[in-house]
Amino acid sequence: MSPEKMVMMANQIASFFKTQPGNADERIADHLRDFWEPRMRSQLQDYVAAGGAGLDPSVQQAARLL
Repeated sequence: MSPEKMVMMANQIASFFKTQPGNADERIADHLRDFWEPRMRSQLQDYVAAGGAGLDPSVQQAARLL
């Protein structure tokens, strides 16, 4: 998947979970584990390791929890 699309999707997930009760970082990580295939999670982790440009800080933290 293109990095731009991945960032957009991940940030949409973050926007949703920030409106819900509980720890957004953990809930984002749970969602990514449940619904993103391993290749997508790996791409996200690599992207975060390279700086994570454009990603919501909650997504960056969630990727570190994976």
